[in-house]
Amino acid sequence: MYRYDEFDREFVTSRVAQFRDQVERRVSGELSEDNFKPIRLQNGVYLQLHAYMLRVAIPYGTLNSRQMRMLAHIARTYDRDYGHFTTRQNIQFNWPKLTDIPDILEDLASVEMHAIQTSGNCIRNVTADHFAGASSDEIADPRPYAEILRQWSSNHPEFAFLPRKFKIAVIGAPHDRAAMQFHDIGLEMRRNAAGNLGVAVYIGGGLGRTPMVGKLVNDFVAEEDLLSYVEAILRVYNMNGRRDNKYKARIKILVHETGLDELKQSIDAEFERIRDGVLKLPDADVRSIEAYFAAPKFELLSDRSSLLEAAKADDKSFTRWVDRNVSAHKQSGYGIVTVALKSTGEAPGDASASQMDVLARLGEQYSFDELRISHEQNVILPHVRLDDLKAVYDDLVANGMAAPNAGLITDIIACPGLDYCALATARSIPVAQEIGERFADLDRQNEIGDLKLKISGCINACGHHHVGHIGILGVDRRGEELYQVTLGGSGDEHAAIGEIVGRGFSKDEISGAVETIVDTYLAKRLADDESFLDAYRRIGAAPFKEALYGPVAA
Repeated sequence: MYRYDEFDREFVTSRVAQFRDQVERRVSGELSEDNFKPIRLQNGVYLQLHAYMLRVAIPYGTLNSRQMRMLAHIARTYDRDYGHFTTRQNIQFNWPKLTDIPDILEDLASVEMHAIQTSGNCIRNVTADHFAGASSDEIADPRPYAEILRQWSSNHPEFAFLPRKFKIAVIGAPHDRAAMQFHDIGLEMRRNAAGNLGVAVYIGGGLGRTPMVGKLVNDFVAEEDLLSYVEAILRVYNMNGRRDNKYKARIKILVHETGLDELKQSIDAEFERIRDGVLKLPDADVRSIEAYFAAPKFELLSDRSSLLEAAKADDKSFTRWVDRNVSAHKQSGYGIVTVALKSTGEAPGDASASQMDVLARLGEQYSFDELRISHEQNVILPHVRLDDLKAVYDDLVANGMAAPNAGLITDIIACPGLDYCALATARSIPVAQEIGERFADLDRQNEIGDLKLKISGCINACGHHHVGHIGILGVDRRGEELYQVTLGGSGDEHAAIGEIVGRGFSKDEISGAVETIVDTYLAKRLADDESFLDAYRRIGAAPFKEALYGPVAA
């Protein structure tokens, strides 16, 4: 993992001291809320429906046990004993007192964490594949490049006040686990015909009120030119992005209104102007940062564990958990464990302080002191010996954290919605809880198979509903919460935006509507192994519309 250098420590510590003074001035009345707002946003502090909210950065979703324990301490000491992991690989604390936030930031700084640039019209927390450095399909670990982007973008004076917020994701495998094509810039590590490492660059992806799939603007940018090319994109956007209408200010609108070919010409011209300057990455510097992410000292193990096979033979529940929550590792004898924060009745992505302590202990004991946060609001133990899986599972069971539902219909992504967010127009959490309870039967979940269900409480789409196989958007209609359904979305390498199927459903109807959709799929699929998304792409929306709304008149 990356460790702060002297500059990082001084930068974060001075920011904490600065913000402490600014909070004192706000409390005393010297600063009005209007004057304080841009200051607090630069430090990750929002004013939500009922309280301030602090959003803490977890760069590229990677943290260690000490950091996870600090998050537990903050939840226990300053909040209401829990935190909420988000689709941006961050964590949000929903109930801190404003006067406590400088102390929280000081505590975070003590474990090399911060809340800088988690809000505002700047380059936000750089995200990455949560299986980075572990997955069997990986071409290159994306985290060193995400760290390079973090260092470059932190407090970048030219990009501190962009037309709108700006999000970057980096993946290192052909299979996209980070919704890379729905970011302002998406970077896919790849090698060219000569075997040289570089990135394919996508621009203009995003969700919200105008969802768009990112467009490939350059199929190979050499490693040494990564920062120059990304800066060229940001410069063109900063100069030409719309500032007259915040709803049309994202780079996706610039791509749409200008056209990819014309915009690419501007980007390439700026790139040629700066590519041989100070942003060219020296190989020694790249390798130096790469060394922070060197693989752990894995044991030389067989790819088959007799302990694992014996435990699976004795325990059907354990077998089910392994089948759903353990993924292939690039190192023989190891697996990647997904701890699904989606137990029946719980709010998706929420973790209590005691659960965070459990995760910290498991990471320290079984995963080389490393944990990851996924954009699907789960926690990953990236390097677990197959021999240790049963011990990890038993510990999770003892703490109510062994939901064997990774990738199933109850592994729901949901934003905080109207229970917390001032922008929301409908509740997300109760809908997720009701759907989770309706589909709680594990046999039924496994019969349904892979199905990504995502819920947003407003058009801003923090719950990624546009890319759910089943997406649900909560809206307000004359004071009533209605839920609009989309089908066929996908956030992986086959990126797609879901299709609206028809009129919305009331909060009392929506879980039944989901059940109708699932029943229709089960009746129409060609075989047990035809996934929901494959079936939808084969038969289209018509059978689902008819099941939901009745036959369409000729």
